[in-house]
Amino acid sequence: MQRTPMTVEGHAALEEELKNLKSVERPAVIQAISVAREHGDLSENAEYHAAKEKQSFIEGRIVELEDKLSRAEVIDMSKIKGSKVVFGASVTIIDVDTEEEFTYRIVGEDEASIRNGKISNTSPMARALIGKEAGDEAEVAAPGGARVYEIADVAFL
Repeated sequence: MQRTPMTVEGHAALEEELKNLKSVERPAVIQAISVAREHGDLSENAEYHAAKEKQSFIEGRIVELEDKLSRAEVIDMSKIKGSKVVFGASVTIIDVDTEEEFTYRIVGEDEASIRNGKISNTSPMARALIGKEAGDEAEVAAPGGARVYEIADVAFL
């Protein structure tokens, strides 16, 4: 079984989602199905079919979350030190061509959100940065051609 790296925060978020699905969403959809059944003919009952579809989605997501949590390798960033870019590190980079500065935190796939400055450890950017130190340059393959970034800072939060 392949382990999946995950931050403490990411693991907690998945556990919270699973708890909500099991204790709130699942009972609500079961109730909705029960109410829809009381309306008679199920073959033409749109409420029943919608509730069954939602139930199917919820059950599938529960299985998916349980699998991810069982394979999670939770990495506590408070115990990581060093100067190299590793999983969980916050990395400030500068685009060599445009001088634009970006800060990203390298996290697991389920935690990634570019809007929140979090990139997946499997993304081309993260793969190019991992193992490098402040002052190093990283070349990233991009759709418009290769981009070069200088690593300005590596921090562990």
